[in-house]
Order: sequence, then structure tokens, then C-alpha cells
Amino acid sequence: MLEYRTTGFNNCGVQYSPFIDSRIAVASAANFGLVGNGRLYILNLTPEGIVPEKWFDTQDSLFSLSWSEAHSNQLVTASGDGSVKLFDTGLDQFPVANWHEHKREVFCVHWNLVSKDTFLSSSWDGTIKIYNPERAESLLTLPTHSCTYSALFSPHSPSLLSAVSSDSYLRVYDLRTPASASNHLTLTIPIHSPSLKPAPLQPGTPSIPTHAPSEALTHDWNKYRSGIVATAGVDRLIRTFDIRAPQQGPLAILSGHEYAVRKLAWSPHLPDLLLSASYDMTSKNKQHRRRSMGALMLYKKVPEAAKQDAGSSIMP
Repeated sequence: MLEYRTTGFNNCGVQYSPFIDSRIAVASAANFGLVGNGRLYILNLTPEGIVPEKWFDTQDSLFSLSWSEAHSNQLVTASGDGSVKLFDTGLDQFPVANWHEHKREVFCVHWNLVSKDTFLSSSWDGTIKIYNPERAESLLTLPTHSCTYSALFSPHSPSLLSAVSSDSYLRVYDLRTPASASNHLTLTIPIHSPSLKPAPLQPGTPSIPTHAPSEALTHDWNKYRSGIVATAGVDRLIRTFDIRAPQQGPLAILSGHEYAVRKLAWSPHLPDLLLSASYDMTSKNKQHRRRSMGALMLYKKVPEAAKQDAGSSIMP
């Protein structure tokens, strides 16, 4: 196992380059993002270990990053000062572009995987903004009216995007619809609504009591099933939805974490495998069985060394 320690900085996001399989980028923040500077690391995986290629220091924390799908050397970051910055790894200093339109912290950025010429940002100010890297200003602003922790383009359509926020709603926008009073909003799903047919749990797990709405922190689109989205957040539960039948409520409810779930990711290789990471210092692999709506959970503990300095080491 390879490891690289980012001394003095706690890591908030990590992503492999879509062009170079041995290159990763890390968005980090001093003091867990509460106060202080940020740093963007560009790291290379070599036979001798993880070697830093370069890093860029920022005046505020970095909470998220996303590699460009069109340019192998460029990536965008989300900053605590409300700015979105585009960096080029071919340069040694300063971002090549900077957008400062959000009024509060930017918590998520995501590049369009299909059209490849746009990316988005979501912020605690209750908005999602869409950009083209060639334009000095954002192309579009979508209001959510709630602190938005996660927003993503669909991996199946260049015009669909989704978001989850502190009001416990999953929102889906379709940019092909007219820009009317709905602001391209086509679907709103209450995450904590009961299912018309109660979602079964994994064998041997006691029934989960009904929870009041709580903040949704993360979500992800299934890479193989275009209508399936998974959400998770403060209540420690993972729910999967089919946006083609939103009135049915959650397809499955997956439990197992002791604290809030910070990040979800569907496998890029298997349609039923879902990975979650939590503030309880564990990551879990969950097998989502669509036919029976059950779930098989495989547990993987974070090493003790990582617990001692949470978020400050990278282990691909």
C-alpha cells in the first residue's frame, strides 16, 4: 500500500486524473477547513511510492476538486471563500481562471462527463452555478434555496444534473426545459419520505425507525442504471431512489455507519457496488441487490494511523 502524508493539511477531496492513471489530485485545508489556508496537491504514483509533482497554495480552504474532461492538465477547485478556481498543472503559480460569484463557501465542483465543456459548483448560499472554462462569468445560476452540499452532472446525459441539500431533498434539473419560474427544476424528491412499499433491509438487521428530515451531505448517480441515485447524510442512512418513479420513495435503505455519511460513490465497474465513507472513520462497500432490494454490507476499517491524524494521508 502506498501512502503520502500531507503534513499540516487535512484532505477534503481526492481524484484520479481521467487522462493519466498514475496522477492524482488532492484538495486540502488547514485545521480541517475551519480556518486557515488551502493547498492543492498534484501527486504521481511511482514504483518508489507517491511522489509530489507540485502543489498550489490558496488563501482559503479547498473542499472539493474535479479534473477537466477536455484538458489533461487542468482541474477546478471549490474554496471556502466562495471562489471557484481553475488550475493548470503546466504552470507553477496561481490559477489560470477565478470565479468569485458565490456568497458563501463552495462545497462541491463537478465536471460534465458527457459534453466535457462545462462544469458546476454548489454552495452553502443555496445556489448551483454552471460554467464554461472559456467564459469569465458563469453561464447559469440554479437556486436551491437551501445549503447545497453536493451537486453532480448525470453521467448519462449532458443536460441532467442533481443536488442534495440541508433541507433533505434530492433535486433534479433538466437544462433542456424552458427557463421558466421553475429554473429548470423538473423533480424534487423528499429523501426522508416513507416508501409506498417499505424498503427491506439486509438480513438480520432490525427495522429502522422513521427519522425526521436531516441534512443530506452526498449523493451519486449509478454509472450503469441511468435512473438510480444514492443519497446519504447526517442520519447515517443510505437511500437509493429511481427518479423515474419518485413517488415510490426509497428503493432500499442501507444502515451500518455510526456517524454521518460524508461521501458516496457507485463503482465504475459494477452496477450493484456502492462505496461509502463516514465520519465514524470507516469506509464500507455495499452490494445493492436490485431484484430483492436487499443489501450486503462489507466492512473495511480505516487504519489506526489514519485515525490519529484524520484526513492527512493519501492511500490509493
